[in-house]
Amino acid sequence: MRAVLQRVRQASVTVDATEIARIDRGLLALVCVSRGDGTADATTLADKTVDLRIFPDDAGKMNRSVADVGGSVLVVSQFTLCADVRKGRRPSFVAAAPPDISQPMLEVYLQQLRRRGIPIAQGRFGARMEVALINDGPVTVVVDVIDGQVR
Repeated sequence: MRAVLQRVRQASVTVDATEIARIDRGLLALVCVSRGDGTADATTLADKTVDLRIFPDDAGKMNRSVADVGGSVLVVSQFTLCADVRKGRRPSFVAAAPPDISQPMLEVYLQQLRRRGIPIAQGRFGARMEVALINDGPVTVVVDVIDGQVR
């Protein structure tokens, strides 16, 4: 699994001109499920999402996690994160898991965030979404999980 985690002051998702999700301070998590990913990958990614210390402490150092600051996570499924652009000019998405696999794995990720007590909001799987954010910093971190391990 791969996630792009963006520290945000605010983020929202709109589908068909209707806002369906919004958070204030927290993380926007753009998440892709790859072929071969399993529940261990989703659990590891959720733990890293919650525990990653990318929020400033009183001294301005990145020493606090989203849990420490009472933040929320807005989760948006984005299969294009699995794009392979090594060859040619058109990305290949063969590494992305098909929807019948990726949707349940995304749900495991969401359940693990909930288990950790993090308020979450989410986009709509498979929908054409407009994602708006105010990136705080900006701080953006890419997290890859393969075989249950952060790589």
